[in-house]
Amino acid sequence: MPRYARAEWNWWQCRDAPPCNHVAFQLLPCLDFRLIFATFPGVSFATEFDALPLGALVQRSLGAPTAAVRESLGKSKLSLQDFAHLLSPAAGELLEVLGRRSQQLTRQRFGKVIRLFAPLYLSNECLNNCKYCGFSRANPIVRVTLSVEEARREAGALLEQGFRNILLVAGEHPKCVSTTYLRECVAALHAAVPSLSLEVGALATEQYRPLVAAGADGLVVYQETYDRAVYADLHTSGPKRNFDWRLETPERAYAAGFRRLGISPLYGLADWRYEALSVAAHADYLLRHCWKAFLTISLTRLRPAAGEFAPRTPLADRDLVQLLCALRLMFPDAGLVLSTRESPKMRNGLIPLGVTLMSAGSHTEPGGYTGAGRQHLRQRARGPLMPAVAGSSEWAPAPPANATEQFSIADPRSPHEVADLIRGLGYEPVWKDWDRALTE
Repeated sequence: MPRYARAEWNWWQCRDAPPCNHVAFQLLPCLDFRLIFATFPGVSFATEFDALPLGALVQRSLGAPTAAVRESLGKSKLSLQDFAHLLSPAAGELLEVLGRRSQQLTRQRFGKVIRLFAPLYLSNECLNNCKYCGFSRANPIVRVTLSVEEARREAGALLEQGFRNILLVAGEHPKCVSTTYLRECVAALHAAVPSLSLEVGALATEQYRPLVAAGADGLVVYQETYDRAVYADLHTSGPKRNFDWRLETPERAYAAGFRRLGISPLYGLADWRYEALSVAAHADYLLRHCWKAFLTISLTRLRPAAGEFAPRTPLADRDLVQLLCALRLMFPDAGLVLSTRESPKMRNGLIPLGVTLMSAGSHTEPGGYTGAGRQHLRQRARGPLMPAVAGSSEWAPAPPANATEQFSIADPRSPHEVADLIRGLGYEPVWKDWDRALTE
């Protein structure tokens, strides 16, 4: 029986569905399960998340003996318990073994290629107060939302550097960054950019559909932290405060037609093993239930940003390497993403171990590639807006400057420097690896 049919049968069994549904899944292997999830809106990872024994799995990881790690390494398909073993201190002592296995699997599944992409920030306006984010509403930063034409200029600069895979990023502000605005930006760039992904505020399925129709094919959404208590403490106000709504975002995006889904916690906010086990459970769920989409998992560590939030539980370099290898062994066919949050030395070392997608030459502020938007920068103080004139509700003009970045990058190398390094390691940098004509 196909894997997805077996997975769906397990789901029905959990809800006391009659056995005839099992037969239906076997007889209709081409059934589009997006229709099923639309029909049964209660089905989501959020409904299962709280039942996961994550605390017990963390303890299992911390106490796993070397024998358990070796036993898990000997399996061709890993469970969440096996993944916990690979995150253990004992597995850390076998890092060379994990690295070899991870490298072997990655080359087997992906070849010796690294896909390159660049983020294009459309806006740093945001209604959310997130203590760790440079775009947090409370931060007194210089803000701007690019016009559609300015976004086109930024994309043009990236195209000249070779990029054909662009991630559009924006803060969550329904007025400044409306779905109409996002659709117009996607439509304006679609003809020239073969692959457009979005990293924006969580939307409803019906809001995503026009973006897909306009040409967006991927959605990236970081849960930030899977620890509910930490999430509530860090997100003090704004629509992002709704933990479950954000957790269910990839499923809504899949129902809308996105062909690529990206997830990740932001390491540094809560215990890294808890976060890793959570994202592994989330990835496993999406691979079973949203099986038509290609899944990517990012390895994102907290970076300095406006607000000067310090990591609560840092993820050490050695632990990051171990996490990368464990994710590859758990998910041989998932894309693993590494951004310019990491230093050149770290990125160089991780390329052969399992990374398949990297950003390069990144700017994390709107207008960072061309200076677009400088003529209409605006300054926000903590709390209320700074009025231009006493008694006025208008934004105050900011002094000539760039818009504030979301976080500071750690790898300042140009895209072509990164591409040359990739070639020097025996890999091929790929700027474009598919064409929309293949799916239309």
